[in-house]
Amino acid sequence: MSWADELLVVDSFSTDATLAICAEFGARVVQHEYRNSATQKNWALPQCAFDWVLQIDSDEELTPALCEEIEQALAGARPEVEAFRIPRRNHFLGRWMRHGGVWPDYQIRLFRRDRCRWEDREVHAHLQVPGEIVTLTQPFIHHDGPSISRRFRDLDRYTRYEADELHKRGVRFRWYDLLLRPWAGFFYRYVWLHGFRDGWRGLIFCSYIPVYLFLVRAKLWELEALGLNESPRLP
Repeated sequence: MSWADELLVVDSFSTDATLAICAEFGARVVQHEYRNSATQKNWALPQCAFDWVLQIDSDEELTPALCEEIEQALAGARPEVEAFRIPRRNHFLGRWMRHGGVWPDYQIRLFRRDRCRWEDREVHAHLQVPGEIVTLTQPFIHHDGPSISRRFRDLDRYTRYEADELHKRGVRFRWYDLLLRPWAGFFYRYVWLHGFRDGWRGLIFCSYIPVYLFLVRAKLWELEALGLNESPRLP
């Protein structure tokens, strides 16, 4: 990333080779205990040294075409522009996903550090932008599920965050949410948004949705039934 003024990595005290890899690429590393994604990223913003921030996750990748477009966009950015929306291409089980609502999958990732902030949510928090947002055309890449096992490995964690968020907001468990929401989610992705056009990958990808929605509501029931403040963690 020689075109960037700074490469900042926020690490939650990893024990693998992350720090060595970051040093190899000349990144500045700051460490902070992980609570949730929004909290981690909001904590990281004041650590950034420059006005504009481009945020990407560890399973995402920039392309040369996008880097060039970003340079041009920032060079000509008007004062009222506070963020840029970027399309994201999801790579699932060896191919690009084109249907089911995952393309162009716009994400606001390039923004003014002092003007924007992620909303206070346990998971899937959106970036709050008070000013104008401009849309770029070149996508970045998301390696979303290199294997089915990898995809489902994260299922427990994300459904736990989602259930905790609903519980925190005072949402109560309802039986029809447990039974109907998963099927509605599958129909919406697979049929209405044409997920079936991605073949077997589309079916597998969209089948993840009802499992996710079912577990979220089941864990919300668990919180209420056991009188817990947050979902149990795996040992």
